[in-house]
Amino acid sequence: MIKWLFVALLKLLLPLLRPVLMTSFKVKVRGMERLDLTEKTVLIPNHVSLLDAVLLALILPKEVAFVVNTKIAKQFAWLLLFRTNIAVDPLNPYSVRTMLRTVQSGTPLVVFPEGRITTTGGMMKVYGGIGYIALRSQARMQPIAINGLEHSKLSYLRGKLKQFWFPAVSITFGEAFQVPMSEHISRRIQKERATDIIRSRMQNHLLDSRMKPELNLFNEMLIAAKLHGISTVICEDIISDSALTYRKLLLTTYTMAGVLKQLLKEQNRAAVLLPNAAAHVVTLFSLFRLGVTPAVLNYSAGKQTMLDACETAAVKTIITSKAFIDKAGLADFIDTASGALKIVYLEDVKQSITFKHKCVGIFHYLRKVQGPVGSGKNEVVLFTSGSESKPKGVVLTHRNVFANIQQAKAVIAFNGSDIVLGAMPMFHSFGLTAGTMLPILSGMKVVLYPNPLHYKVIPELVYDRNITILFGTSTFLSAYARTAHPYDFAHSLKYVVAGAEKLKEEVRQTWSDKFGIRILEGYGTTETAPVISLNTPMYAKKGTVGRILPGMDYRLEKVEGIELGGNLLVKGPNVMKGYLIHGQGFVPCPEWYSCGDVVQMDDQGYISIQARLQSFAKIGGEKVSLPMVEELVTASLPPEAICAAVSVPDMRKGERIVVYHNIPGVQLQQIRESMKQQGHPSFYMPSELRYAEKLPLLGSGKVDYVTIKRSALKDHQET
Repeated sequence: MIKWLFVALLKLLLPLLRPVLMTSFKVKVRGMERLDLTEKTVLIPNHVSLLDAVLLALILPKEVAFVVNTKIAKQFAWLLLFRTNIAVDPLNPYSVRTMLRTVQSGTPLVVFPEGRITTTGGMMKVYGGIGYIALRSQARMQPIAINGLEHSKLSYLRGKLKQFWFPAVSITFGEAFQVPMSEHISRRIQKERATDIIRSRMQNHLLDSRMKPELNLFNEMLIAAKLHGISTVICEDIISDSALTYRKLLLTTYTMAGVLKQLLKEQNRAAVLLPNAAAHVVTLFSLFRLGVTPAVLNYSAGKQTMLDACETAAVKTIITSKAFIDKAGLADFIDTASGALKIVYLEDVKQSITFKHKCVGIFHYLRKVQGPVGSGKNEVVLFTSGSESKPKGVVLTHRNVFANIQQAKAVIAFNGSDIVLGAMPMFHSFGLTAGTMLPILSGMKVVLYPNPLHYKVIPELVYDRNITILFGTSTFLSAYARTAHPYDFAHSLKYVVAGAEKLKEEVRQTWSDKFGIRILEGYGTTETAPVISLNTPMYAKKGTVGRILPGMDYRLEKVEGIELGGNLLVKGPNVMKGYLIHGQGFVPCPEWYSCGDVVQMDDQGYISIQARLQSFAKIGGEKVSLPMVEELVTASLPPEAICAAVSVPDMRKGERIVVYHNIPGVQLQQIRESMKQQGHPSFYMPSELRYAEKLPLLGSGKVDYVTIKRSALKDHQET
């Protein structure tokens, strides 16, 4: 009797409870006009807290029924009296049939496909039962994205994300879809594919719900500071032995922006020549705050290339550091550049800060003044190391970078308990997006170190600073593994992500055997900010670079002479705005960006990279993949071997293959005999081997094929 009186009282108070909760959580509901319950419908939200169903119950029509775990149903039995619900045991396979009958009867159903509340901050696995329901009922599946409640006190992320009693919440309804049936595929495979489709559509919708038409990365840092705590240490600089909290980063940025505004005088771009350091982070965000585009120079590219890059980006000022110029030996470049460009040293900027600058900075900080948003004001320029005589500037918008961060977060779980090692240089998109912006905008601490080539230092840093996320190239990861103690990486590392070059099988195996760590290989280009595809803890396949990220479309373009696969073309929110071409100016990116890589894609969506389009030699009319030649030669050499295959003209066969390597004493006949015994055709066999103690590398860690090709052609002409 008391129970029913209590329920009756609550029903009377319910009309008042709804506006109170909606206001307290600042709930924003988007896309509800897409909700159509006249047909069979299953609503599929992501699951971030115990409050998910409560807020959904306040906004959804009365006829919608909720699927509830039997354990939760017992705990909150009194609350469930207000809504139609179906209590199911996730361990009981017959529960799925109960849900199916409900859907087929015409009752709209809310099902959380993950089956449990996230404990990582990302989406958990999706259970196959939802695929079965989608196929058998042919109901409309409608994704719902819930953002914000992961920060509530009733989430399962205590210690991983900052929690609030009433975080701001958005609930976004997506486009409904149906999962088609096929009579020619077994039910088991159909169910697996249906489940995969549902997860993919949920990820895509979650990404869409987090995107904005235009944005400024400085403003996103303001949001991150509020969300993750103004006192959170977000950046640690190993060289200067300093640390930045969000508060200090914002105060320093506001103050520095005030000085730079006077020095840049309405310039819309400025070159940045700095190592991975806290000063670099502050400089970038100061320029973002002003709406000035940083053109980040590759200090490993050489004097002339940097001068050409400055011309390409039409900059008038270079922001750098006296200490860095001395340590990096760049005085000759600065002497030459200073004849045409203004050089701004951070040491001088620091000395010029007045009491007035500090007061204005504090005032802007207290008011949380935002950076400008608009065309041309929210960009960053990076330079490619392609085969062109002059460097191309890749114009990435802040939205491109932000989109790539959100795409990565949709497939891999990051949270505030993670610590990233930022050793990849920021002039490389891998280092800028994944190694710097991702942690700062996601509440993770980034530990900055200026040189990924310090192979003995990096493992010690990982161990000493409890690094959980490490990014690197195959070359770097191989070198780290050789010098590291087994416990250096096994101690704390959660994710090791490889990119920028093909991950060698022996590197993958070494990390697995020595440290018990599975390297997640990805693929991308500077033009895509940079990640296109990625292996993840949930979906990984050996020998591939993973699946295309959410939000991206792709197609394969047939390449003459290549039977399997084709040139990969992509479009999506992370694809660049366009190029800055030396002597031409800005050239916009077409609708479909051509990656220039020949790839194959299997029936599960995993991508295998075959070669660069230009990485083929034509020998006697046969197209030969140079990366394949490298693999075959490397297989006959010790594990530490690095090989680079290039082609040079040949009077008789059109082209011939020259392989550079770092293993002394290797004989060409030995390699050719080994390849012959393994049954490889003769056109895969190199015509010449050339030994180099150290093959030239780019700052990103990739082999410098442009320099090697130039050397090979020079030797060819001399002979």
